[in-house]
Amino acid sequence: MRLPFLLIQLILFSSLMVSAQQPRKIRLVQADVMAYNKALGENVQRIIGNAVFEHEGAFLYCDSAHLNNATNSMKAYSRVHIKASDTLNLYGDSIYYSGETRIAEVFDNVKLIDNRTILTTDKLIYDRNTGIAFYLTGGHIVNDQNTLDSKRGYYHTNTKDFFFRDHVVLTNPDYVMNCDTLQYNTQSKISWFSGPTTIKGEETDIYAENGWYNTVTDIAEFDENARVKNGDQVLTGDSLYYERTNGFGEAFRNIMVIDTVQNMISFGQYARYRKDLGYTLITGKPEALFIEDQDTLFLHADTLRATFDSAQKTKEIFAFYHVKFFRTDLQGMTDSLIYKFSDSTMRMLRSPVLWTEENQMTSDSIHVLTGNEEVKELRLFNNAFIISSDTLGSGYNQIKGRNMKGYFIDNELIKIQVEGNAETIYWVREEDGTLTGINKAFASNMSIRLRDRKIKQIIYIEKPTAVLHPEGELSQEELLLKNFIWLDDRRPKKREDIFTW
Repeated sequence: MRLPFLLIQLILFSSLMVSAQQPRKIRLVQADVMAYNKALGENVQRIIGNAVFEHEGAFLYCDSAHLNNATNSMKAYSRVHIKASDTLNLYGDSIYYSGETRIAEVFDNVKLIDNRTILTTDKLIYDRNTGIAFYLTGGHIVNDQNTLDSKRGYYHTNTKDFFFRDHVVLTNPDYVMNCDTLQYNTQSKISWFSGPTTIKGEETDIYAENGWYNTVTDIAEFDENARVKNGDQVLTGDSLYYERTNGFGEAFRNIMVIDTVQNMISFGQYARYRKDLGYTLITGKPEALFIEDQDTLFLHADTLRATFDSAQKTKEIFAFYHVKFFRTDLQGMTDSLIYKFSDSTMRMLRSPVLWTEENQMTSDSIHVLTGNEEVKELRLFNNAFIISSDTLGSGYNQIKGRNMKGYFIDNELIKIQVEGNAETIYWVREEDGTLTGINKAFASNMSIRLRDRKIKQIIYIEKPTAVLHPEGELSQEELLLKNFIWLDDRRPKKREDIFTW
């Protein structure tokens, strides 16, 4: 019976393929002595002195070895060296190598050198099929200025990627990174980490649970509970981008900036940090909390900008556009605001409105001087106007002038100095609330004293004119000074109100 020609070809081809897939034998290239010792095994040859072996392109050097031709395996001893490629060299005190599996197990004083990367450990397994070398009992890697230590490690010799697990430590001259899991590429020198991770430098401490770090450019991105601490400032966010060399950073979503020296916390959805220019900028519904023992001031604006000195200490806070703030005893709104920590002064610029207790204050700009968690003094510049509702709600008490100064004790307004073109409309009442009349006065300057939130004395200075009008004598228009405007409906009466304009 003759087999078809095609079938014969398939049989021959299959035989060739099987033959081609058979592992090649480990080949002895040279040695000083080759001996046979039955005690070592029936198929084992003892190789002694300057031994060199070759297997599928890799060379193994050692002082002595046991070569088993039957199993296509060997054990090499003393000054063992495997040259796996032009760049990859593996050293150890002893090695077991299987020509069938192409796997080498290296023991004691193990050193793997690949270009400028040096790995040392006490036991290493190297799989030539995958190009992966790994250790499970602790390893130490040196790559230029970076050193890495971990309990477990896997090195992909083809891609130059290290994968580390358990107690991973990356040490650089400028910082130390500790994490649970780390991937590091020896060519790009970029590390990817996951799990709780800390990076501690001389000035900056970083924490995150996912991200990457370029050890050459010092550029990094941190995700999941990310936190950067510079001096007395702490920045957190869902995601942080940071350039360590020039001190540039960005934070995205759920941002919080904590200043432990100034007792201030800021929130927002985007932040930009510039160490070289000395500022942090926050947008995306930003809010700043000025924390005090007795009370906290809550401030919101379209944009918040904090400046700091070389020691990372905050100097000033700038708030731009649609500014509103709330504290139990003090509220306000303005187009823009500056708070200076050196003298505890808050400057409200462009269309400011300030409320203290029953008083509404407006002018072209307002300065609020504070100290020991109290308002000490107010300064109203140009078109100064103070309004408060009459005790029984019949009308409005009004004080107007070019400039004003207000003085406080225990956060209570006790004195007002009016400088230039002073005018007042005041509802005069007896102790029982009976209306005596409506006092309308003019003078160059005035000094007004208050007690229990009520006007008790008005001193008219230079060219005074004062008339007490009976109820009903003045028209509604005459009961209001020029440019009168009552803004109580825009007054923030609780924290949430600072976000509505």
